[in-house]
Amino acid sequence: MNASENKEQTGFMTKLATFIVDKRNLVFLLMGIMLVFSLFSKNWVVVENKLTAYLPSTSETRKGLDVMEDQFTTFGSAKIMFANVSYARAQEIAADIASFEGVQGVNFDNTTDHYNNVSALYDVTFDYPEDDGRCLEGLNAILNRYGAYDTYVSTTLGNQTAEIIDQEIGVIMVIVGIIVAIVLVLTSKTFAEVPVLALTFGSAMILNMGTNFLFPKISFVSNSVTSILQLALSLDYAVILCNRFKEEKESMPIREAAIVALSKGIPEIGASSLTTIGGLVAMIFMQFRLGPDMGVCLIKAILYALFSVFVFMPGLLVLFGPLMDKTEHRNLVPKISFVGKFDYATRHVVPIIFAVLIVAGYILSSHCPYVYGYDTIKTPKLNNQQISANMIRDTFTSSNLVALVVPAGDYEKEKAILAELDSMPEVNNTMGLSNIEALDGYTLTDKLTPRQFAELADIDYELAVLVYSAYATEKGDYSKLIGGISTYGVPLIDIFLYVCDYIDQGYVTLSDEQTKMLKDAAVKMRNGKLQLQGEDFSRMLIYLNLPVTGDETYAFTDRIMQVAQEHYPDGKVYVVGESTNAYEFKKSFARDNITVSVMSILIVLIVLLFTFKSAGMPVLLIMVIQGSIWVNFSIPFFTKVDLFFIAYLIVSSIQMGANIDYAIVIASRYTEIKENMSKRDAIIETMNFAFPTILTSGSILAAAGFMLGRISSEGTIVGIGQSICRGTLISIVLVLFVLPQLLLVGDKIIEKTSFSVAMPIRRREASGRMVIDGAVRGTINGTVTGIMHATVEGDAKLELVSGEVKEAEDEEA
Repeated sequence: MNASENKEQTGFMTKLATFIVDKRNLVFLLMGIMLVFSLFSKNWVVVENKLTAYLPSTSETRKGLDVMEDQFTTFGSAKIMFANVSYARAQEIAADIASFEGVQGVNFDNTTDHYNNVSALYDVTFDYPEDDGRCLEGLNAILNRYGAYDTYVSTTLGNQTAEIIDQEIGVIMVIVGIIVAIVLVLTSKTFAEVPVLALTFGSAMILNMGTNFLFPKISFVSNSVTSILQLALSLDYAVILCNRFKEEKESMPIREAAIVALSKGIPEIGASSLTTIGGLVAMIFMQFRLGPDMGVCLIKAILYALFSVFVFMPGLLVLFGPLMDKTEHRNLVPKISFVGKFDYATRHVVPIIFAVLIVAGYILSSHCPYVYGYDTIKTPKLNNQQISANMIRDTFTSSNLVALVVPAGDYEKEKAILAELDSMPEVNNTMGLSNIEALDGYTLTDKLTPRQFAELADIDYELAVLVYSAYATEKGDYSKLIGGISTYGVPLIDIFLYVCDYIDQGYVTLSDEQTKMLKDAAVKMRNGKLQLQGEDFSRMLIYLNLPVTGDETYAFTDRIMQVAQEHYPDGKVYVVGESTNAYEFKKSFARDNITVSVMSILIVLIVLLFTFKSAGMPVLLIMVIQGSIWVNFSIPFFTKVDLFFIAYLIVSSIQMGANIDYAIVIASRYTEIKENMSKRDAIIETMNFAFPTILTSGSILAAAGFMLGRISSEGTIVGIGQSICRGTLISIVLVLFVLPQLLLVGDKIIEKTSFSVAMPIRRREASGRMVIDGAVRGTINGTVTGIMHATVEGDAKLELVSGEVKEAEDEEA
């Protein structure tokens, strides 16, 4: 084969690899620019901290939340607990807090809701909406004044949760980084490859974080765990390329080794990434939109990892290549021949045990104690917010608040609904415009005649008649103007606010005392109306004596909806609160559970079918990983530890997509060598070959999950971390001690279900120095049959089943 023939046969991958390696300085420059930009742009990312934002847009709870956000004003509020304070002093503090600028009101009394165990609890409401920064300023002013007291605060003001999570994730990243460095040193053969891998993945993480601003918002879960999972899920890609480079470098110069390694690594690594991406794609089909949010973020992270490995890393390998030769050390990963021997000896026993285990895992995982709210989740670590919330909850009686939203305009219906709900034992109390007492026993929506209003407001009857006449004219009630004004009934809140508008416009003049009384009352009424009545809807608050989550609570929220619909059969009504959020989560989980399980299996199955060209092999591999998923989520059944439902949906997708790679490594190696040696020797050799890869990838993913589960105080993140750690360890055990036995006893099934098509045989003749890489049959000064990867000098006459034969370049090239 001459030089011109060699150039003609050079494939696209080789050309691409040559371009990337030779333009490495340009790549370094462009990568530097992108990294600098990403360091700034990552600050532009908008993070959504509420899980309810990801409820399906078609769900009733999501619609109710949208209505409340659009129709009502939610004023900033906070619960402030003072420990070790007398009741007399607590009253003084309440009066003082009420005098702070920006404080709308303070609820405090001598019931156990606000004073108990020598501790006082103040429900403080501010004058501004909860997203107004002045609320947090007012809260800080109160806390600064009473800094000497033992205080605990529970509030949604500010971004305290996001700040806490960011701090925790920063610590986790540092620890995981140290663990990764240790693992790489132990599993590598040269110290210089560690900085290559670190630079490769450091750049991938920064690029991924820096491009998250392209999304309108990302969830706090995605923002927190994506970088850690990106490292754990795709580190193998860099390790594969690095190992390829070291292998090629033994027989050729550094530049050529990088080119050959990259040309072979792109299809190999690309195929490996498909199973991981396939598992993540399943999350996109979830109705609970946190799944698509996290799925897209993780897929983007994997793609940036591939980009960094394929484009940035080859140049680093060339740069650090000479140093790799100088920093070689002995292989620290032990051989595990004993595992292969055990697997062969138990090949007829373990599959039976596994069949029982997988059935038990399926049954028990269906009884996993999934929860849909945070009230029963216990995290290994508590942050200040959680400590405060627990102190308040344990010291004072509390109610479970839900809001009922109904069409506005009919105070009588609202009053009837509130009265009916108040009579139910599950309800502590209710609040709406129709049952809030205003003055002298009247509620805000009681209809007052002119005389009743004149007596209440202490104004002349004639003035009251004049105001009522003007009100009737404005509302178009002209029949009342002819002899009916004296009996004209107008809701108290409406006439009060109407009179105050007249005073402001100068149409009505009252004494200073009367004016102050009316305006003070009007301020409270306006604030109440902003919170409880919108242009199209009214809101009623219902305080339940039921827990936030639980079937009894969910059933009662349905009962509330039923009561409202009886009064508004043709109108839209919504029940909204933490309990309905959890109820909606439960309903979405029932749908998404099936979707994620089926889609992840189908997508990975399709990838494996084309990888192994056999129907039996994918079934065996998926059976092992799906079994590990079921066993993983059976553990909480025995430990009686509540698991937030989203952990299952996310981790099952990740586990199927990522852990299947461990099974692929073993299956591929065994299939490759089993024809050339006995099955016993083949399985022993396979386990020794696969163990370093499984150890590297598995230990890092398990360590990342462990750190998330131990250091984070956020229930969702803790559940994801613990499940990933536990699931990865279970997967490692099963692929080492169960999969080999399945391969041994399932050989015939795999062969009979094979649909591979024989590759066309190409004949090649060459002489001189050449590189042979592929499955060949022929003579090289003798006969050779098998898979070769060698540099040969002499004459060759070969039938090429796969791979290539090309002229070798000089050593000096």
